[in-house]
Amino acid sequence: MRRYVRQVKAKEGMDTSRAYLILEPECGQEAEVDWGEAIAMVKGIRTPFHFFCMRPRFSGRPFVRAYPCERQQAFFDAHTHAFTFFGGVFPVLVYDNLRSAVEKVLTGRNRIEQDAFRKLRSYYNFEARFCNPGSANEKGGVEGVIGYVRRNFLVPVPVVDSFEELNEHLLRSCLKHGSYRIAGRTENIDSLFEREKECLVPLPAVPLANIALLETNVDKYSTVVVDKNRYSVPVSYARLKVRVELSIGGVDIFHDGGRIARHARLFGNNKWQLDPQHYLELVRRKPGAFDSALVIRRWREEWPACLERLLARFRQKQGDTPGIKDFISVLMLYRDYSPEDIEAVVELALENSVSTSDGIKHMLVYSGPEEHFEPLAGWPATPVPDITRYAGLGVIR
Repeated sequence: MRRYVRQVKAKEGMDTSRAYLILEPECGQEAEVDWGEAIAMVKGIRTPFHFFCMRPRFSGRPFVRAYPCERQQAFFDAHTHAFTFFGGVFPVLVYDNLRSAVEKVLTGRNRIEQDAFRKLRSYYNFEARFCNPGSANEKGGVEGVIGYVRRNFLVPVPVVDSFEELNEHLLRSCLKHGSYRIAGRTENIDSLFEREKECLVPLPAVPLANIALLETNVDKYSTVVVDKNRYSVPVSYARLKVRVELSIGGVDIFHDGGRIARHARLFGNNKWQLDPQHYLELVRRKPGAFDSALVIRRWREEWPACLERLLARFRQKQGDTPGIKDFISVLMLYRDYSPEDIEAVVELALENSVSTSDGIKHMLVYSGPEEHFEPLAGWPATPVPDITRYAGLGVIR
């Protein structure tokens, strides 16, 4: 019966659902947008991530950028990078009904857009067109790119140290893809795009500021809660009001017009981003908490073995409490000197039995690049100090 009905419909010209039109997009007028998901090894951890795709319908040149989330800030940031990559703005962008852009789906093509998305459209001067619900084929070009990216740009699984490195890999892959020729075209993607970019809307002189502002209070742990995660500030600002600038990549915290802390953005819930330098004065006043303080325990998992050996020596030579306090003075040197310089001097201090922070600081001050000065006439030559003598200094308690 079903076969008979299908034959009758075909004979009467009633069944057109299995037929498709051959489309020839207008040059430089439309691009399609969507998100995909994939896996990467970031700092040795298997990390799921989302990647944003924008694909022009005419040239097919893809832009792909990875993010740890699909939030609205990531969505807007991806648009800004995509427009920079293409060197202009496509007059029409085609989307599905993603929450970052659409507040409510109405009948037909009508949509109530998110206020922030309308600002993005107005700033970059493009029109948004949304697909019918459940009709991903209406932007089939970008749907195909998502699968292509997974199979080609992300195989084997990328092994990177950061999302910045991952995005550099994706950008190189997008540029390399320019030599590819789409089926049915006589020119490759780069040749088609050379014509297409002349039709794009010019970029504004300044990119859209993609920053969220909020005011909050520092809690008793000297942290501020932002988007369900905690970020530290110096302990002197505990229980004060601060202003936070939240971008897709970072969190900047201000008090009285000055920036007091900067952190990389965390994603997820109930995570802590603690800067050890914010807590060292407090730990030095409470040395008994040194071994159990969360910020120190996390830092000890990462710091080099030479610091652990130096701490053991300080405790042995000076006693537990004085040794911890003096060791914290060494940790404070990270504010003014590079980790490489400090760790090189610590290794030298261990070799020469130096057991005080003053000795470490002295070696740092005098371990910089040597400068040659002609001695004053008649002035005696100054001998090079013997740092091994620090080992014999007594400790005043």
